[in-house]
Amino acid sequence: MLTTAVNPYLDGNFAPVCQEITADTLQVIGELPADLSGMFVRNGPNPQRSPIGQYHWFDGDGMLHGVQIINGKATYRNRYVRTRGWKIENEAGKAVWSGFMEPPQKDNPHGIGKNTANTALVWHAGQFLALWEGGAPHNIQLPELETIDEYTYNNQLVSPFTAHPKVDPVTGEMMFFGYSFAPPYLQYGVVSAEGKLLRTVPIDIPMGVMMHDFAITENYSIFMDLPLTFSPERMQRGEPMMMFENQRPSRFGIVPRHGDNSNIRWFESSPCFVFHTLNAYEEGDEVVLIACRMSSTTILMGGSQTDPTADIPLLHRWRFNLITGAVKEEKLDDVPAEFPRVNENLLGRKTQYGYAGKMAKSPVPLFEGVIKYNFSDGKSQTHEFGKGRYGGESVFAPSLNATTEDDGWLITFVYDQNSETSELVVVNAQDITSEPVARVIIPQRVPYGFHGAWISEAQLSHSL
Repeated sequence: MLTTAVNPYLDGNFAPVCQEITADTLQVIGELPADLSGMFVRNGPNPQRSPIGQYHWFDGDGMLHGVQIINGKATYRNRYVRTRGWKIENEAGKAVWSGFMEPPQKDNPHGIGKNTANTALVWHAGQFLALWEGGAPHNIQLPELETIDEYTYNNQLVSPFTAHPKVDPVTGEMMFFGYSFAPPYLQYGVVSAEGKLLRTVPIDIPMGVMMHDFAITENYSIFMDLPLTFSPERMQRGEPMMMFENQRPSRFGIVPRHGDNSNIRWFESSPCFVFHTLNAYEEGDEVVLIACRMSSTTILMGGSQTDPTADIPLLHRWRFNLITGAVKEEKLDDVPAEFPRVNENLLGRKTQYGYAGKMAKSPVPLFEGVIKYNFSDGKSQTHEFGKGRYGGESVFAPSLNATTEDDGWLITFVYDQNSETSELVVVNAQDITSEPVARVIIPQRVPYGFHGAWISEAQLSHSL
């Protein structure tokens, strides 16, 4: 009897939804806080056409799911990011590009790959941008979630644009970077608070590496030259283009915010991979970085894994001494966790708290709760979503008149396998182990996705 293996990223709540809808006056279980006013938007992959060959979760077209909250009431809408690639495939009525797990389509008349705009979101200088690290951002209209166009800073953007730019909450500047398979392997840019791209400078690293995230402090930017490398020479020998080289050290580069390759300092540590940073800050002579560390990874390469701890992210802290050059690395928790966030009003400064998704034991990435870390006493608390209920990245939305760092709400989409329904869950960040204060029932399934953003009512009113 013939059986066909189902791709897990096209099955269950990873499967795409077809309809773009708008729904008003959603059912709310509990009560939406009076001081929670704005819009939660989450990005994620949602292939509009049946994929060519083997599909990877990272391949799908970007789809935005948004819930706007005003006066205790909620509305929902979902929209594709209408990229050039989305439009070409929509007109063709079929997939035109294959994905990560297939050989490059060097003879594709539309280009070797498409910008899916499927990864993350940032609000800066009145613009709301959908992000994908291999290309330019896309400008999104709020609250409608309609795509305006690719956003290239008046054609000043000369590099790819990370899915994880960092906005300084004090100066309003936004820092970003782009990595590449070919020289320059890394470029670093700064955008002014007014939205002008001030400069882009090359940073020298020995070879191409996957660099998904970075971090900022009040005065520095921190880059991670980790041993997940790209090598065209390797590929020509019939070996993998991308490989985790476990004999190669991890390197962390610390550069003044407006510096360049001439004044970057590099620090070495044990081999590892980091998808996401939680935060970084300065303390005395040290720059401190907190991130979710894996001992190694095969997440983009498939194949067997000899490292039993591979692809298991655990929260770690690094201390880089700018005077002595010493590096101290320490594990902060034994519970696998990813998609870390902080109160972004304190990004780049020392925080007492951080938040991350608690990972379930599963062959695919599922989050069964959200962990609140207290860095002052080293303890943590967890909000469990419940049996058969899985969520995503929990975004911190500060209370309008917050007086303490954790005065606010953690917001995420949760899928209930028991009822096959999706909801927006709002948890009191100061009382994280309690039941959600509100559960907004979404009238259609929200597939698992990547990163979200909270746009306050004040930001919504100033969006361009």
